[in-house]
Amino acid sequence: MAKKYTKQLIHDTFIQMLNDEPLKRITVKDLALACEINRNAFYYYYADIYELLSEIFETQIQLVVDEFNDTNSWEESFIKATDFALANKKAIYHVYDSMQQDELIKFIYDVSGNMMTDYIKRENESIQATEEDQRLIVSFYQCALSGMVVAWLETGMRGEPKEIIERIGYLFDGNIALSLKRSISDNYKN
Repeated sequence: MAKKYTKQLIHDTFIQMLNDEPLKRITVKDLALACEINRNAFYYYYADIYELLSEIFETQIQLVVDEFNDTNSWEESFIKATDFALANKKAIYHVYDSMQQDELIKFIYDVSGNMMTDYIKRENESIQATEEDQRLIVSFYQCALSGMVVAWLETGMRGEPKEIIERIGYLFDGNIALSLKRSISDNYKN
């Protein structure tokens, strides 16, 4: 129980610190001091700050996957992911403006990929499209959604993500099922 509490304390404190200052200014010493733990306790769980950051991203990915499993909606899952970004806007920018920008973009890409993979698998249960075509469709939507999120970040997170995501869901409703159905038709010759 103490291990779980300590790890959560480190996570929460690190996110609070990221909301106040750039990633490059946060040291293990400062984080341990803010958590009221010694540095060895930090190193018991993490090799460095970047490993902690990666674990936080992985935790957020799991929350989005869990949301998808509860709702079966990629839109609701994506809204959940943007809620975290909006609640920690400065932290996201501090990571985005740091050397760890690639880590944040990978996180966005992974969230998009996980959601679309699960969604397409469920859509495909009654259609039975080829694995190759499923991967291609996942990749297309993963890149599109990731690109939109990165563009949103670059504009200062302007615009309400919920409205944009719901509008995209409405505009593209049925296109994934149609793409999967085309996979099993004989109209396309390799």
